[in-house]
Amino acid sequence: MSVDSIPGAIEDGMDMEMEEHHKLSSPRSHHSHTTVIGAEDPHEGQGLCGTILSVLSWVLVVCTFPLSLCVCIKVVQEYERAVIFRLGRLLAGGAKGPGIFFVLPCIEAYTKVDLRTVSFDVPPQEVLTKDSVTVSVDAVVYYRVNNATISVANVENAHHSTRLLAQTTLRNVLGTKNLADILSERESISSSMQTSLDAATHQWGIKVERVEIKDVRLPVQLQRAMAAEAEASREARAK
Repeated sequence: MSVDSIPGAIEDGMDMEMEEHHKLSSPRSHHSHTTVIGAEDPHEGQGLCGTILSVLSWVLVVCTFPLSLCVCIKVVQEYERAVIFRLGRLLAGGAKGPGIFFVLPCIEAYTKVDLRTVSFDVPPQEVLTKDSVTVSVDAVVYYRVNNATISVANVENAHHSTRLLAQTTLRNVLGTKNLADILSERESISSSMQTSLDAATHQWGIKVERVEIKDVRLPVQLQRAMAAEAEASREARAK
């Protein structure tokens, strides 16, 4: 690279960086459509009472230094985030971590959120198929928290809610299928469930990564009838 081309390369790099920053801060970003409950007016102050309590909390930290460091300094792991509330309101700046963060005594509380992928078994669900056959189907779901703040502020228990929603989604999806489709199109059914669950849990800060149908249990009488039909078919082909 020549000396004359260095300023142009620097300007191009700055333009690309500014464009990327604009995309990240744009109101059309992926998470902009998810409203955090209680954060409609993030610029609203905490009032006179809140200011007084904050000052008193800082005075307490200074007066008890360095013992106060044992209470105020917290650590979260690489796979965790901390959602902090000050006087009941979400602290600006989003979730903290990984690493060290500071919590003021008495006026701040925090909740740790694990960002690792979690799996759970959907209990066997009795489903009436489109052709009026009752089957028992179970599945396994893999999901993770992709927005710690929303998962704490928008839903009481994101994990429990996801489990309950997975059960109802399994029944709803299979209720629109024939028995033959359930037995032969497991991958498409799993993909349809994953799409439905992911869309529904987006408002809870949950990302559903994968859904798998584990087992389809047929009624005993139907199993016998299918076995007899298969046996008759084999005998007919043998003749």
